Amino acid sequence: MKRIIAPALLLALALATAASIEHAHAFEAVVIDGDTLKIDDVTYRLHGIDTPEPGQQCKGKLKDWPCGKQATDRLIELTDGKSVVCDNRGTDDYDRVLAVCHADGIELNDTMVREGFAWAFVKYSTDYVDTEVHARVAEVGIWAAPTETAWEFRSRRWEVAAQEAPDGCPIKGNISDNGRIYHAPWSPWYSRTKISVSKGERWFCSEREALDAGWRAPIWGR
Repeated sequence: MKRIIAPALLLALALATAASIEHAHAFEAVVIDGDTLKIDDVTYRLHGIDTPEPGQQCKGKLKDWPCGKQATDRLIELTDGKSVVCDNRGTDDYDRVLAVCHADGIELNDTMVREGFAWAFVKYSTDYVDTEVHARVAEVGIWAAPTETAWEFRSRRWEVAAQEAPDGCPIKGNISDNGRIYHAPWSPWYSRTKISVSKGERWFCSEREALDAGWRAPIWGR
């Protein structure tokens, strides 16, 4: 005898399956920096935004402030102890998954821009331009005073370091107890990192080259 399943029961089963799938992809996140996090060994780069680099200082109404560190700290606050779900919008040049992520239902990308901890990364997306306008009008965070964007900061640091590095390749591949870690010129530890070629350390011309050689970027969050 053929069994007939009522439409209402089919809908309930579908919703339960969808919920279980969503729950299966919800994990606690390890924050790498203000716009990058790691979940279950997958590194996600928040789509459409760019936060200050960890060592970057921004202008304030009264004095400069550590905007890079505070952006990282804010992403930690938003994700700490929460279930984080990220979608998949492809990968970038550094094998990171581009994503819009939510922590207990709160969208991280939008929140970081809205609170003044990130710029809309218009080079790649205009999704958060309207959100950035609200932050700019409110003069919160990076909009409290004219300040250098993250991409301008990286470009300036790169140009200066490339003039002094061997063959114009300024990325430092360091070996420590934490493994093989590369430091780009905008890293807070860049000036303190010394390269000993005799110990297997080396210089790289790009982050892609460092990744392909087995080095990884530092983790500034937790």
